[in-house]
Formats: sequence, structure tokens, C-alpha cells
Amino acid sequence: MSKRLERLQIMLTQEELEALDNWRFEQRMPSRSAAARELMRRGLAAEGYFAQADGASSSSDYGVLTDPDRKDGPARDR
Repeated sequence: MSKRLERLQIMLTQEELEALDNWRFEQRMPSRSAAARELMRRGLAAEGYFAQADGASSSSDYGVLTDPDRKDGPARDR
């Protein structure tokens, strides 16, 4: 798995942050960062397969680019 060495900082309104947090908790995502990466991955994919959080995963399990060899869980970086 490749390490995340780049930081992306974004500004959100209180409502946007609440929406992200609500979605994160509903999906049982391990962190805000993981939730944001998953939403970006879904947006980039626009359709097709996307993983559901299993409640036992960590933030590092969620990457923006889908691992085509992994069909049973979160997208993982290589």
C-alpha cells in the first residue's frame, strides 16, 4: 500500500461538515478523511461497484482509486 504524503485542505460550512459527519456515521466510516476519500472515489467512479464499510476497517483502507482486484471490501491503495 502506498503512503499518503500529500495533504488536501478544504473549507466547509457547518452544514457541509454536519452532512459529511452524518454520512460518515451512517456508513460506519472510521474517520472524516476516509469518508471524504470514499465520497471522492464514488464521485470519480460515478457508477459501478463501490465498497461498503464493514465497521472493522481503518482509515487507511479507503483510497480514491479503486483496486480492481478487490471486490469484497473497501478500496485499497497499492
